[in-house]
Amino acid sequence: MRVLVTGGAGFIGSHVAEALRAAGHTAVTLDVLLPQAHAGRPRADADVDLVCDVRDGEAVERALHGVDAVCHQAAMVGLGSDFGDAPDYVGCNDLGTATLLAAMARRGVRDIVVAGSMVVYGEGAYTCAEHGRVRPGPRRESDLAAGRFDPPCPRCGAPLEPGLVGEDAPTDPRNVYAATKLAQEHLCAAWARAVGGRAVSLRYHNVYGPSMPRDTPYAGVASFFRSALARGEAPRVFEDGRQRRDFVHVRDVADANVTVLEALSARPEGVLSVFNTGSGTPHTVGEMAWALAEAHGGPSPEVTGEYRLGDVRHITACSARLTEEFGWRPRVGFTEGVEEFARADLRARSEADASAR
Repeated sequence: MRVLVTGGAGFIGSHVAEALRAAGHTAVTLDVLLPQAHAGRPRADADVDLVCDVRDGEAVERALHGVDAVCHQAAMVGLGSDFGDAPDYVGCNDLGTATLLAAMARRGVRDIVVAGSMVVYGEGAYTCAEHGRVRPGPRRESDLAAGRFDPPCPRCGAPLEPGLVGEDAPTDPRNVYAATKLAQEHLCAAWARAVGGRAVSLRYHNVYGPSMPRDTPYAGVASFFRSALARGEAPRVFEDGRQRRDFVHVRDVADANVTVLEALSARPEGVLSVFNTGSGTPHTVGEMAWALAEAHGGPSPEVTGEYRLGDVRHITACSARLTEEFGWRPRVGFTEGVEEFARADLRARSEADASAR
C-alpha cells in the first residue's frame, strides 16, 4: 500500500511513516517544514519526500499520484497563546484539510485516516452521586483563581467523580484548537458522503515520546515538563497537579494508524468513524511530572496553582472500540514510556511561537 502522510516530518507523522515502512508499506511524506516546527533543520537535509504546504491544492494533487490512502497528520497543535492565534489554527487545520480532501476527490483517492483529538469532548465524563451522569459547563475564572479546580455538579453543586469518555459522548470544544479539530472531522464526514469515501478519525489523547517539540507554548504538557528538565529547571505543574489525563506513547499511536489504514478498505463507504486512541489508564498531570523528574534525575516538580483558561480538568478515554473493531492494543506501559522519554532527544527549540505536526 502506498500512503501519503501529511505532516510526515513532524512528531507523530514521522513515527507513523516509520511504522508504515516497517510494516512493508510505502510512506510518502509531505511537510511544509515550517521553521517554527523544524528550527535549525535545513530543508535539503529534512527526512521528507515532498516539501509543500497542504493548502497548496496543485502540489497536493501531484503528491497523490499513485496513492492508495492518506494519513492526515498535518496540523497546528496545542492550546495556543491567545485568541489572536485563531486565523492560523483555522488556516492550517481546516483550510488545509478542505484543500487535501478536494485534491483527493479529484484524484479518486477514497481512503483517509485523520489525526483527531480528545479535545473535541471538552470536559470528560462525570458522575454525580445524586444525579448520575452530568456534563459540567466551562470552569469559571473566579473558581480557578480561588483554587477550586474541580467542576461541581451543574444541578446541585456536589463534587463529581470523573470517568472514561466514550466516542458517543457529546462534543463540546472549549478552545480554538478544539474547534478546528472538530471541524476537520465534519469536513471528512462531508467528503465521505459526497464521494463515497472511507474516513476514520483517531481521537488522540495526550501523546508523548521521543522527538516531541521543545520549548514551545503550543506543545503538550509532557513536552513542557521534559523541556524544563533538559534546561535543569523544575517542571512547573499547573493547578494542583491532580488533573487526569490519558498519556499514550507515540509508537502506540503510530501502530494504531497503521492498523486502521490496513483495514480501511473493508470499512463502510460514505461515512466517518471515530475512535478514541489512548492508553486506557488514567494518570494525573502531577504523576507525569514526578515520574519524568525521577527518571531524569531531577529537579523535583513545583506545583504552582496557576491555570490556563480553556484547559479542562479531567479528560480520559475509553479506547475499547478501537480494540474491538481493529484488534489494536497499546503496548508501551506508562513506566516504560516515561523512562524512555526522560532520556530521549527533543526537537530543537523554535525561534517562533508555533508548532505544526
